[in-house]
Amino acid sequence: MTTINAANAGTYAFDDTFKVNRLGYGVMQLTGPGTWGPVADPENGVKVIKQALEYGVNFFDTADSYGPWFADRYLAAGLKGAANRDQIFISDKVGQTRQGPNIWTPHGEPNYLRQQVEVSMMTLGIDHEDLVFLHRIDSHFSIAEQVGELKRLQDEGKIKHIGLSQVSVEEIKEAQKVAKIDAIENLYNVSDHRDDDVVDYAASQHMAFLPWFPLATGKLAQTGGVLSTMAQKYQVSPAQIALAWLLKRSDNILPIPGTSSVEHLRDNIAAANVDLSTADFNGLSQLSTK
Repeated sequence: MTTINAANAGTYAFDDTFKVNRLGYGVMQLTGPGTWGPVADPENGVKVIKQALEYGVNFFDTADSYGPWFADRYLAAGLKGAANRDQIFISDKVGQTRQGPNIWTPHGEPNYLRQQVEVSMMTLGIDHEDLVFLHRIDSHFSIAEQVGELKRLQDEGKIKHIGLSQVSVEEIKEAQKVAKIDAIENLYNVSDHRDDDVVDYAASQHMAFLPWFPLATGKLAQTGGVLSTMAQKYQVSPAQIALAWLLKRSDNILPIPGTSSVEHLRDNIAAANVDLSTADFNGLSQLSTK
């Protein structure tokens, strides 16, 4: 019987010591409506984190703006006391402020970015950040100013790896003039891969690519849709087909599907066992809105 384990998706190495299972978990859904306030059942939120560990997840994606702060608290509680805590990696994001449900305002003032890293370390109970993304580039400050502050934090030993979120290839190249960029997190899924060029550039530069909204597949997953039909062929769920496509798309892609349900978590991790044929992969690759 095939086991349900994130390790079945293979691994990705950021460096000689920073290696993760490619199928991770994003904590964004462990918040209230509009990514605002606490999740409805905090104890369940912590339970989902612990269950993810049981399924071999060792890469968790978060941000101080999720809640804000609430998702970080559940993540810290879920990871507390984990036997393999030193082998669990967290990617964090700074540079967004929140004024209410569904309201996101970028703020890249260097001192603010530094504050968010310091506060995140306290909230998560860590002495350094494994990976920090600039959540959004703030047009009020240059890329050099924003990424430069993360580079200074890196030089101080407070950040190991630096990433960028929702950026173009040109913006990545600009940031590379200031610091080594090790990861990109952009909107990307089987029905929307307009950022194919970003995925390919990231791969060429040995940067991880984290697709956010990896399961935003809309009508494709509905009964009679392409994903639904293919899911019946493989005897799995449409979500598993969508994640399997991402895993096959490029070795640098690290999907981070989020959920507040243990049942959905298990279903997502089981996607690591789905091996799409080349023909089916190519067929799905034609579905993008690009």
